[in-house]
Amino acid sequence: MEYYAILVAGGKGVRMGGDIPKQFLPIGGRPVLMRTIDSFVEAFEEIRIILVLPESQQEYWHRLCEEYDFRTPVEITSGGETRYHSVKNGLSRILEGAEGIVGVHDGVRPFASAETIRRCYHAAEKHGAVVPVIPVVETIRQLLPNGDSQTVSRDAYRLVQTPQTFRISLLKQAYRQTYQPFFTDDASVVEAMGHPISLVEGNRENIKITTPTDLKFAEMLTSE
Repeated sequence: MEYYAILVAGGKGVRMGGDIPKQFLPIGGRPVLMRTIDSFVEAFEEIRIILVLPESQQEYWHRLCEEYDFRTPVEITSGGETRYHSVKNGLSRILEGAEGIVGVHDGVRPFASAETIRRCYHAAEKHGAVVPVIPVVETIRQLLPNGDSQTVSRDAYRLVQTPQTFRISLLKQAYRQTYQPFFTDDASVVEAMGHPISLVEGNRENIKITTPTDLKFAEMLTSE
């Protein structure tokens, strides 16, 4: 059983307020994206990493690899117009007929634990399509068409994380569909085909680094 990971890293760092894309920012003295890759290698030493980067950022990534002496084998392909198209580009680097599991992960989620990653891949072997989730701890209110709102049970909701993991053949089939605006993640693409999505436990530290506050929290996690 072969394992692949498609890491999507197309951020421009706009919400960070700087010029360096967020996936390249250092946390604990090491770029975010390298930490993300390290997490997958920790989970599965022989996993094949496919990194999806905008073409304009690829030279900078190579310079960072030299600067940090980062030698983990990574296959690079260019990003697309949307996340859907970027993932599709990554999938194209896996040969047709390949058997195994592929996980799609946000490049700016460096704290997916090895346990979470293994749980996702092993569950996908059985169920075909798996998403890691965590419980909602805040109270949720639903906005109504008349402008009012009402409290809804948070027990009926889960927060979705990555890696979202799938049998390779299933995900390739799903990405042959025509792009739709409601394809917000890989599970939504597979679900549009009628295939059920199984849920497994994620880990709360598995945050997506998007804002300066996220970056501060990430620094705290690396210092523990």
